[in-house]
Order: sequence, then C-alpha cells, then structure tokens
Amino acid sequence: MAHGDLPAADEQRTLVAIFASPVSRYLLHFGRDLGYRTVLVEPDPAAVTDADRVHADAIEASAKSANLDDRTDVVVTDHDRAELGGFLADVLSMPVRWVGVMGALRHSAPHIVALRALGVSDTDIARVHRPIGLNIGSRTPPEIALATLAGLIADRTGRPGGFAFADRRSHEPTAQPTS
Repeated sequence: MAHGDLPAADEQRTLVAIFASPVSRYLLHFGRDLGYRTVLVEPDPAAVTDADRVHADAIEASAKSANLDDRTDVVVTDHDRAELGGFLADVLSMPVRWVGVMGALRHSAPHIVALRALGVSDTDIARVHRPIGLNIGSRTPPEIALATLAGLIADRTGRPGGFAFADRRSHEPTAQPTS
C-alpha cells in the first residue's frame, strides 16, 4: 500500500550497530523508524554520546549481553577497531539473521584475518557480508545508513534492491517529456 497505512510487522526485529560512530547513530535513528528494536554495542563507555543514547533502545558493552537471536541484523560500523575480531566471533556464535561489516572493497577485509586467528571456521566467516547496503553511491553518514537499511530490507524480503524487478516491467519514467 503506497499510503503507508499498513500495520507494523508483529515480530520484533532487532538492529545492532557495533561501535559508536556517526553512521551508527543514523542506523539506529532510521532503524527505530523502521520498527527495529535498536541496540548499540560499544565497549568504550567514553565513546557513547548523548546522540547515541537518544537513538538506542539499549546500549551494551558486548554482543553477548545484547540477547541476539534469529531476528537480529548486526552491522559493524568500524572495520578498523582493534577489537573487531572478538566482537564478530561473539556475534557469529549466536543465531543472528544477518551480519555485515562496513567497508569499501578497495580496503582490505581485516575481519577475515582476525576471525581466522581466533579459530572461527570458514563457514562462519562466510556469513559476514562485505560490502553492505545498496550501491547508491552513498558518501555521508545518513546516506550510508539509508543504503545499509535498504539492503537489509531487500535481503529480508528476498528482493534484489534497485530498479530491477524480476516480476514486473523494467523501470519506466513516470513523466513523458513535453515538446
């Protein structure tokens, strides 16, 4: 329904942003609007700002204390943090629906080396998505958050994202040029 009058889904979905950052703030803000229970996981209490507290339903120091289940989507917002491997290993030990690490393909994937060093199986490492989100050319924190959430929705609903619709006509312009 294009009018937005559909009721929210009955199931409680959880969005977890690992590590406080400008992108995590927008993820949590927009995620709450999309019906997610929002959780910020940040081991450094000094890194958590008032803006983080406003948008997170819960703030946890570890993923294990966040009660993650198969309705949980996890986004790691900083691929350069030293504790990346440990946090991802904890997440991968839980039955989360989806897990991804932000980072452009032009950057290395440090989570792979870190997870292997911790003895995480290649099967579990393969559960980690990277890059994440729809490829819309996002650059700013709100754009990155929007692309990420759109990608999560597309994945959850089994859709490819973008303007390619397998069961409909290809994208057609809504207005015809006038002479």
